[in-house]
Amino acid sequence: MLSDFLNLFYPSLCKACGKPMLKNEQVICTHCHYHLPHTGYHTSPDNPVYKLFWGRTNILFAAAFLHFRKGGRVQQLLHQLKYNNCPEIGERLGQLYAFQLERQSCFAPIDVIIPVPLHKNKEKLRGYNQSELFASGLATGLGREVNTVSLLRETATETQTKKSRFARYLNTKEVFSVHEPDKIAGKHVLLVDDVVTTGSTLEACVNVLNRDNLCKVSVATIAAAL
Repeated sequence: MLSDFLNLFYPSLCKACGKPMLKNEQVICTHCHYHLPHTGYHTSPDNPVYKLFWGRTNILFAAAFLHFRKGGRVQQLLHQLKYNNCPEIGERLGQLYAFQLERQSCFAPIDVIIPVPLHKNKEKLRGYNQSELFASGLATGLGREVNTVSLLRETATETQTKKSRFARYLNTKEVFSVHEPDKIAGKHVLLVDDVVTTGSTLEACVNVLNRDNLCKVSVATIAAAL
């Protein structure tokens, strides 16, 4: 009763459109949830995200949950997640995508989920790693564990937003390293990030994880801005 009373004056707002949500809605209202731009890439082995890595690095499969469009709901959600202290968005999107991935045989062999790490200074400033929250939501839905110790970011990099593909590649080269490799040796790792654009950050991570055939790697992201 107290919760209902408080909602009259301080209603929970949808993180995508900013409108008040109904009692049973979580993070995203039903209307925005229905209109999220799903990619469906997880159902197609040769989807655009997977093709992005052809000839660049060795992955088993790659997919993205949503299309990223400027001014759209997904951009609003990611902005809230990264800059407005809304960690619940990452968890919720991970849970929603897990519901789709658990039906696909290519994701069944996944042993562990690894988020693309932030540099410790940036994570301390933000308060969390948005990719780790997405990984946590996926792990809950898929019944897998999240590993945050085996892949580390050693160097803080400049923002990638306005860089060319080659500049992004140079910006992430030799940035990541593997620690405690025994925890992922011989396993199928699902590497996750918030947005894939040129794939340079993910490529750098995969190359490190693939070194000496340490493990098999697939990729999943919240959104694709291709």
